[in-house]
Amino acid sequence: MVRPDNTAATCGLLWSKQVQPLWECLMSTFLALTMAMSLAAGPADAPCSSLLDRELRPLASKEAVNLCERFPGKVLLVVNTASKCGFTPQYEGLEALHQQYADRGFAVVGFPSNDFMGQEPGTEEEIQEFCTLTYGVKFPMFEKLVVKGENAHPLYKELAAQGGGEPKWNFHKYLISRDGKVLQSFGSRVNPGAEELKQAVEAAL
Repeated sequence: MVRPDNTAATCGLLWSKQVQPLWECLMSTFLALTMAMSLAAGPADAPCSSLLDRELRPLASKEAVNLCERFPGKVLLVVNTASKCGFTPQYEGLEALHQQYADRGFAVVGFPSNDFMGQEPGTEEEIQEFCTLTYGVKFPMFEKLVVKGENAHPLYKELAAQGGGEPKWNFHKYLISRDGKVLQSFGSRVNPGAEELKQAVEAAL
């Protein structure tokens, strides 16, 4: 008597009991990872705003970088800085703010300026040394700019247009959204540790 060949049935049973659950688990994991990566990459893949689509040099560097490429999808606090100002100690608070929220997609960005009473007279190399040695600044610093008046850099002209006016003094702060628009501006007297500034940063994140 010839017994029926149950190989196909046996294989099917093994697939349903062993391989299929493993396959389904792997597919579920793959889909979850794909969705997570897509959500994480979303802000970075957003179109570059006209505000940040500019080439500027990091401090004491010869090579310019595009701000959109340097800070893709990040919330930024743009600050005009000076080394010989009564507000210069704000460097310390700005660095603390940068470190506090950096892992959530935030960065402080400094632009030295000599526009107010000549309080930033040094070269870019001197400014870099001062910021690093005196206040331990690690947040990104860029080239020295004119930030007010007819000769203001185009970046600062646009910041002024969107942010309610040009800086009145050193350490004026513009908060920029992930999609490259000015959300709010803060005068020089608003300390980096001020609750109103931190709340605005957290809301933007």
